[in-house]
Amino acid sequence: MEFQPVYFFTATINSWKPLLIEDKYKTIILESLGFLVNQARCKLYAFVIMPNHIHLLWQMLGKQQKEDVQRDFLKYTEQTIKLDLSRNDPNKLRQYFVGKKDREYQIWQRNSLSVEMFSKEVIEQKLDYIHNNPVQGKWMLAQSPLGYKYSSVRFYEERNEEEYQFLSHYMVYFE
Repeated sequence: MEFQPVYFFTATINSWKPLLIEDKYKTIILESLGFLVNQARCKLYAFVIMPNHIHLLWQMLGKQQKEDVQRDFLKYTEQTIKLDLSRNDPNKLRQYFVGKKDREYQIWQRNSLSVEMFSKEVIEQKLDYIHNNPVQGKWMLAQSPLGYKYSSVRFYEERNEEEYQFLSHYMVYFE
């Protein structure tokens, strides 16, 4: 299997709208990540789903190209969220109207951030950042990182491997 680096990936909802406040959209993201892992396209080491953005620590597997996996993940989640909005909340869908030649609506902002991680220390720094993001002053989504469900923190802190079975411990990267 080809060696691939770990990436810190951030994707943001268009215009920073808090679309991901709804659990059903978080579930779409989690199911898509689980699918990618189960299809051996990537390993997922950490994640957090915030109201208007997500952060991931992930590694592509084999000959998978980072750009292809990111594109497929964003395209699938966008299409699934758009379908739900068109059926259940067309007024909210209109907030994402862009009217461009190649698309009517845009859920994710273009040009997601993907940064290669070069050391264990940097990976651990990003892991801490991801897990503490929900309790930062602007967000205060929980009293402690462990209190926020849509994060990989319990996988690490409580060794909870049942909740998000698609996660791998980041130390397997160094084995």
